[in-house]
Amino acid sequence: MTQNDLHLKIKEVLSQRESRSIQVTNTHYRHAGVLVPLFRDSGEYKVLFTKRTNRVEHHKGQVSFPGGRVDDEDGSMVETALRETHEEIGLPRDEVTILGKTDDMVTLTSSFIVHPFVGLIPYPYDFRISTGEVKRLVQVPLQIFFSDNASYYKKEVIEIEGTTYPGPAYEYQEDVIWGATARIMENFIDIIEEKLRLPQEEQ
Repeated sequence: MTQNDLHLKIKEVLSQRESRSIQVTNTHYRHAGVLVPLFRDSGEYKVLFTKRTNRVEHHKGQVSFPGGRVDDEDGSMVETALRETHEEIGLPRDEVTILGKTDDMVTLTSSFIVHPFVGLIPYPYDFRISTGEVKRLVQVPLQIFFSDNASYYKKEVIEIEGTTYPGPAYEYQEDVIWGATARIMENFIDIIEEKLRLPQEEQ
């Protein structure tokens, strides 16, 4: 298995487990689907996030995955994730190769049950962002989330606009990944890290 075939190993690992589903009868919770987009840049795997604008309804200004709430027309949670990805960054669903699903996650403030799907996307690509929702795209090397590198980037608590929040949170360059997005990323790494070993980034 070469570094360029890493997504195949990720797909294998995800296919060998049943993702944890959150079942609630409380109608206070809504459902959302998100895509965890992976891509290869010069042989290195990276994760694509979006930096949200301050004009969106929920999670203003945060680093998030492409995704959003379920529409009545969506036939499944993965359809929601792919539709929202197309709307937010201009990537059609047929350009995404779904590798598998990680565990459901609950947002603590907006009361969403989030269903995350990992997908391989093309790169380079002419992304067309929805400027009302997305301020810019954020690219983070996948390897920083692993083992020794994680301890360098990962924080147990983070301060956002004067308020301290418990982790996990990741600081990379000028961006902070925290909240449900960080917990989804941590869960993804927990699932695959025992099976995968990525080259460590020099600090």
